[in-house]
Amino acid sequence: MAPDQAAEVADAVRAYPRVAAVGGGSKRRLVGAGEEISLRGLTGILEYHASEFTFTARAGTPVAEVAAALAEEGQYLPFDPLFVAAGATLGGTVAAGISGPGRFRFGGLRDFLIGVQFVDGRGELIRGGGKVVKNAAGFDLPKFLVGSMGRFGIVTEVCFKVFPAPVASLTLKVACADAGVAVERMVTVGSSRWEADAMEYLPQDSAVWLRLGGPEVALEKMAREIAACWPGEVEIVAAGEADRFWADAREVIWADGAPLVKVPLTLSRIADLEARLRELGPMPRRYSAGAAGWFACPDETALDAMLAAQGSRGLAIRGGGGSSPWLGSCPSPEVARAVKSALDPDGRFPSP
Repeated sequence: MAPDQAAEVADAVRAYPRVAAVGGGSKRRLVGAGEEISLRGLTGILEYHASEFTFTARAGTPVAEVAAALAEEGQYLPFDPLFVAAGATLGGTVAAGISGPGRFRFGGLRDFLIGVQFVDGRGELIRGGGKVVKNAAGFDLPKFLVGSMGRFGIVTEVCFKVFPAPVASLTLKVACADAGVAVERMVTVGSSRWEADAMEYLPQDSAVWLRLGGPEVALEKMAREIAACWPGEVEIVAAGEADRFWADAREVIWADGAPLVKVPLTLSRIADLEARLRELGPMPRRYSAGAAGWFACPDETALDAMLAAQGSRGLAIRGGGGSSPWLGSCPSPEVARAVKSALDPDGRFPSP
């Protein structure tokens, strides 16, 4: 099914006992079982008020289309949406709830979504939130749908706030002997006045990559200050190489097609996790200071067992053959069960 109107999505939900929404197909592991409803026909930017820094668009709209429209006005989505070049849609991005490197400074997708329209399990169209940034009316359903993977409803329309794009950017590469040193340096940067836009630790590079944004004069001064903190260990990355690095991070090209798993974590857990991962053998990975570890996982079973033993959880974004995208310990909060019961009493959508 490929409806091109929200009302047709509602009709499709009422027509089948089990349904699952599909967007651009860039995160197929998150699509649950059921009659698939493609949202690729539900496209188009409905409203864009550059002066108000908000836009409203249908859920099947490619993120790339939105990014291009924002760029013409010198604006952007600061949380660095993932898989844009792979065809990610706005609805799929919201349902997956994953953000890129820019989450470190600006917050994740959840912080920028201000309104939604969605179809619930009874096939009814519901609106939550609004089209203005200062909106405090009612239960904040838009936030609850972020990362829901279509378990509570099928998103048909979204409204986001946006930010002005930085005038310039500069990337630094800081050498780190091990994970412990990397964490210390990320903590130092995070608590400084430099306000890095993004930080990524790559164990295979033995380095932390920092992205700074702002006026060129300010960037040059901050780069000198950072270099003075760790003499001989800070390198300014050429613009072309920096662009490739951050594009690699957003598109997860570094995973080279392997199953991709996201593990929520704090900086304090990175060193311990690194020690445990060595027991599992080679595994391309990187840690985002935006509170996540990303793993190109050739052996999902071993990572699943390790996370379960730690009481941690992971989310398989794509690849792998498991029936569930969840790995490790996956508690189901009571509030999630209550909302599921209220929005999908007949269980038409996939289970949490």
